[in-house]
Amino acid sequence: MYVELTATDKHLKSDLTITGSKSETNRLLILQALFSNLKIENQSDSDDSSVLQQALSAKNQKIIDIGHAGTAMRFLTAYFAFQKGERTLTGSPRMQNRPIKVLVEALRKLGADIQYLQQEGYPPLLIRGSNPTSNAVRIKADVSSQYISALLLIGASFPQGLKITLQGEVLSRPYIEMTLSLLKKVGVQNKFENNQITISPLTEIEAKTITIESDWSSASYFYSLAALSETAVLKLSHFKKNSLQGDAKIAKFFNKFGVSTYYKNDSILLKKEKNVELPSYFETDLSHYPDLAQTLAVTCLGLGISFKLKGLSTLRIKETDRLNALQSELSKFGAEIKIKKDILIGKARGTLNQNIKIDTYDDHRMAMAFAPLVLKTKITIQHPQVVSKSFPTYWKLLQRCNIEQVFQ
Repeated sequence: MYVELTATDKHLKSDLTITGSKSETNRLLILQALFSNLKIENQSDSDDSSVLQQALSAKNQKIIDIGHAGTAMRFLTAYFAFQKGERTLTGSPRMQNRPIKVLVEALRKLGADIQYLQQEGYPPLLIRGSNPTSNAVRIKADVSSQYISALLLIGASFPQGLKITLQGEVLSRPYIEMTLSLLKKVGVQNKFENNQITISPLTEIEAKTITIESDWSSASYFYSLAALSETAVLKLSHFKKNSLQGDAKIAKFFNKFGVSTYYKNDSILLKKEKNVELPSYFETDLSHYPDLAQTLAVTCLGLGISFKLKGLSTLRIKETDRLNALQSELSKFGAEIKIKKDILIGKARGTLNQNIKIDTYDDHRMAMAFAPLVLKTKITIQHPQVVSKSFPTYWKLLQRCNIEQVFQ
């Protein structure tokens, strides 16, 4: 399956509703499983969140297949490690090649009984629920913040709470801080000082409802549309100026590309400003915002801006190796793209190759990040259905921004 995209009008004006943050939803679903009187509103409608919710609802199921959902694999590994029962946790072929050893080793040190059923360090996993034998653990902080968040979310269920010592440079720190903020909202006390996080024990919380903010990662693609348009006024609902989501940084990044963000009530207005002098070169460190890498690289390509995006080591263990995928797909437009360790470097060209077919590599963000380039050239996106992983309504909202779509 593929979709052919054509821009019918490069002057954009629309009101758009984006559902709740996938990152917040997935964390709160684990907390809801631990504290039954927690209610959640404006949940993400993503595949990842649906898969996680189904797995938590089917607690007596012996085999749980989470497909491509990386967050679900990590969070459920930690959750089921200390819940009664025996389960096999598995996923898609790609998921079975995504490492989980760092988390499993940390859980084992806390008393978990987890075995690898195939390849050492990778799913599928056999998890036999057990009781914690320790309340302190050390874990590498320079691999994936999701390993750390998985531990934080279950920490309050330990009789003495949990102390986590982080080793090495902390990557994607905003995601860790998001987890800690949500714990505090629920009523779980915690402290993050230097390289140590302490989670206080808690068996019961007061009944409460938490409304989830819309997803800033999803909003990033509309920032890209605005930047690549002739003119744009786009209203996006349910966003906060003081967001828990690290990807809210997108507003500052795109200010440099001529897109201003105006906050009003619970919405944001994206406006492409007139006569803005664009930079010829853009450089930033995305260690804490890796999910914005594809959006920024594609936008720079479309605007003719050379770029250097640093701190992208975690992109290699996502749905695909996103560094190689970006190099391959950006090069199709005639761009000169280089990879140096965890750095992506792009050299601007005056014109783009036309009528390009984009491979998506089973990666939702490849499809969504490249689609806004339709404002510069007609393009085809292979396997457009992958967007359902995080943003099922993406193509419908894109259509409301004057993007004609033909699915084949």
